[in-house]
Amino acid sequence: MRPNYLKLIFAVLISAYFLWIAYDPMQGSFLDNVDLAIHEFGHLLFRLFGEFMMIAGGSIFQVIMPLAFVGYFFWQKSYYSAAIVCLWVGQSILNVWVYASDAVVMQLVLTSGFTGTEGSFHDWNYLLTETGLLGSTKKVAGVLRFVGTATIAVAAAWSVYLSFLPAPEGDDEL
Repeated sequence: MRPNYLKLIFAVLISAYFLWIAYDPMQGSFLDNVDLAIHEFGHLLFRLFGEFMMIAGGSIFQVIMPLAFVGYFFWQKSYYSAAIVCLWVGQSILNVWVYASDAVVMQLVLTSGFTGTEGSFHDWNYLLTETGLLGSTKKVAGVLRFVGTATIAVAAAWSVYLSFLPAPEGDDEL
């Protein structure tokens, strides 16, 4: 089994980048501004379902959007592309982890330009307060960090593995 070297090189490089993000999610990534736009649109989209879901909708939609792309590529049987985009899913979950882990201290600078402690609204402080989980912020954030990191690790391994498989007939991926 001879690898597709272009796919392999790309999978290794992009996986290394996302594994580096998983190691230290606070450093951010080139997708942060994309995640932010999707997050903010999620608030508008989920507004139809009441206040709690409107606020949760930002983080929910931020993860659903890249998952939709993974689903699309999977449906198209473009598994390599699905694996690569799955790295974005993991990064997006880690981006949510950054926000969730800040729920108690509220020190992140939010879209308003202020931190939550300066009067700016903090989604995760609200969500965890409303669910009675504010005291469990570290546990909730820990689950998000684990799921995001695991998603990146699995997607990295999956994309490298798929680089070694022969492309299906008529497949014009890389």
